[in-house]
Amino acid sequence: MSNEQNKEEVINLKDLIKPYVRKWYWFLFSVLAALVLAVIYIKITVPIYKVQSSVFIKDAKKMSTASGDLGVLSGLGGFAGMGTNSIENEVEIFKSKKIIEDVVKEQKFKTSVFSREFFYDVELFNDTNPINIFVVNEKQYEELPKKPIDIKINGDKITLDSKEFKKPINTAFGKLISLPYANFIITKNPNFKRKKVKKLELNDLYFTYSDFGTIVDDFQKSLDVDLLDKDATVIALSINEANQDKAKDFLNSLSRIYNDYAITDKNIESKKTKDFIDERIKIISDELGSVETEKEQFKIDNDLIDITSEAKINLQISNETRRKVLELDTQIELGKMLLGYINSQTNNYHVLPTNIGLDNPAATSNVSAYNKLVIDRSRMLENATLENPLVVENTKDLNSIRNALKESLTRANITMQATKDQIQGENSYSNNQIQKVPRQERLFRSIERQQQIKENLYLLLLQKREEAAISMAMTGDKARVVDYAYSSKKPVSPKKLVVLLGAIMLGTVLPFAYIYLKELLNNKLIDKHNLEKLTSTSILAEIPRLSTKENELIQHNDVSPLAESFRILVTNIKYMLQRRDRAKVIFVTSTVKGEGKTFVSVNLSLTLASPKNKVLVIGSDIRNPQLQRYNPAMKGTKGLTEYLYEDVTDPKSIIHPSGFNKDCDFIYSGNIPPNPTDLLQNGRYEELIESLKDDYQYIILDTAPLMLVTDSLIIADVADVTIYVTRSEVTEKSFIDYANKNIEAKKIKNVAFVLNDVHKTNFGYGNKYGYGYHAEEKKWWQFFK
Repeated sequence: MSNEQNKEEVINLKDLIKPYVRKWYWFLFSVLAALVLAVIYIKITVPIYKVQSSVFIKDAKKMSTASGDLGVLSGLGGFAGMGTNSIENEVEIFKSKKIIEDVVKEQKFKTSVFSREFFYDVELFNDTNPINIFVVNEKQYEELPKKPIDIKINGDKITLDSKEFKKPINTAFGKLISLPYANFIITKNPNFKRKKVKKLELNDLYFTYSDFGTIVDDFQKSLDVDLLDKDATVIALSINEANQDKAKDFLNSLSRIYNDYAITDKNIESKKTKDFIDERIKIISDELGSVETEKEQFKIDNDLIDITSEAKINLQISNETRRKVLELDTQIELGKMLLGYINSQTNNYHVLPTNIGLDNPAATSNVSAYNKLVIDRSRMLENATLENPLVVENTKDLNSIRNALKESLTRANITMQATKDQIQGENSYSNNQIQKVPRQERLFRSIERQQQIKENLYLLLLQKREEAAISMAMTGDKARVVDYAYSSKKPVSPKKLVVLLGAIMLGTVLPFAYIYLKELLNNKLIDKHNLEKLTSTSILAEIPRLSTKENELIQHNDVSPLAESFRILVTNIKYMLQRRDRAKVIFVTSTVKGEGKTFVSVNLSLTLASPKNKVLVIGSDIRNPQLQRYNPAMKGTKGLTEYLYEDVTDPKSIIHPSGFNKDCDFIYSGNIPPNPTDLLQNGRYEELIESLKDDYQYIILDTAPLMLVTDSLIIADVADVTIYVTRSEVTEKSFIDYANKNIEAKKIKNVAFVLNDVHKTNFGYGNKYGYGYHAEEKKWWQFFK
């Protein structure tokens, strides 16, 4: 990078920071003012403290169910434990409006008592509050109090007053106070500790009554609930509050009510489960009773005690009856055989068979007796005839026994047949009972299965009811408090360091922003550098701004900055003028009025004037004469206008002494003509200049602004040098473009700029004026500045 580029960058940087450095005192005063305001803000702002607490949410413990238990019961909340399905759910519970409403109700936050202090009002709470205010009941009232209610205590007497009251209310401690929106009772606080609030004035208290919903919303907004760690189940609770004790009570109450909620929820689940089980037990008990009654009726209807035993008995009976029937059939057949054998011996007497298996003792006995008689008869017939009385007697006995035997066998057969029929009946009954067994067993098993199911379910429900009762009796806190509410030692608001740093930043930014915007929106020339950027034409001098106490005109032997600036201007003008014996014409103009043409013209003439250099100033702005303002007595004096009108033929008659310097003369503009352009074009103006060149060394023309009228351009050719006056903070930058166009078009010649009314902090070469022998010594604060 070249040296010129480096220089240009340095200049640009200096130009960039110069507006800010020049107004350094703005920054100082702004920062000081901001710091003062910050200190006042810190003093009058109620300090807000951060109160924190943390709770640990216990993990869920699921109750396992034994194999065979009903699935629906294993999932009941009363048995499954108070499980935490999601820690985020617990966070939302802490944030919920319902739990905060319960905290506000419990802590009675609807009324707040304040003490008026010097800088701000302090809320009194718990042991710092000398009184307790109880809301007995609320009333249906559309508007709540907007103004605080003042409390004045005089012994046991209390006076309440407010801007909303028509008149003060006189009452006493413990008495009901009726207000439009609620009824109150004020009592003395037995826990009040005077030592904590030594400066408390009991006659400078007031309390506020707030809408319940508003208080809940305020606490809900200020409460911050978050997880301390995403992998843990510890929840951090925090709230920003002016009164630390109030915030601590709020957070501790919040944790306690959360546990109450959890216990209530668990007990509700257990109670609902127990109620459900009790209801089911009643239903199952009724159903079990019905099944047992059905079983009982089934046994009664089927004449059963035990189906298996009954079946065995019937089977035994069936077998026994079949055996007995076979035996009876055998005996009946044997009796029939014997009876037939006897009947076949109607007239013959033979021995009857014995030991044939006939189970008839009487018949057996008769057969034995009959056979003995038959044997005796056969023995007697061996020695006697049939008519033998013994044989006849024997025959008679045989017939008698035979008849008795026949009758006995007949009766026995009849009896056995009857017995057989009876046994066969019993056998048929037993067979029928045996045939009923499968169906009875199926029906009985169904009834017994229902009974068994009901019994098992009944016993299970009894067990679960006991478990639910135990669960209700052993309910513990869901949240264990890790840290009870504690307060930060320093307030979180206002943060003194932050406020002070913010004040410094604000005090720095405000003037910076103002200067930046001012520079950004500024369309006017400020200093020499602005002008240099807009034109390539030379800049002869910078004229300093005058204070109200300074003289507007240069004095004899003047060493002021104003005089020094015009001396520099004169020196630079001389370099632009050619050496000649006749007068040099200096053309002083500007773009618009108010830029200081007349001021520059007069002071330039006073600087040039000397015994060797006679100077003439001609007021050439005949539309708006300004030269006579330096000598008001000459107002209305004939001047240039009258000469151009040819009312005056001798130029010397309109030349007047300046009154400031004996070597400086003025030609005033005269009266304002109706046709200034025509007058300036009639040639008389050029004749005037030519006629005066031999009498003066310098002729200064104070002309009209170029942009407003064409008067100055008409007479511009008479000039040897043109001084184009611009004014700091007045001349718009766009005017320089207009001047450049006129210079390029050569409508004005040998032009150079003068920057007028420059503030001393805006000089292109610094504040160097005043270097003369009589320059004032600077004070210490000026060196510091």
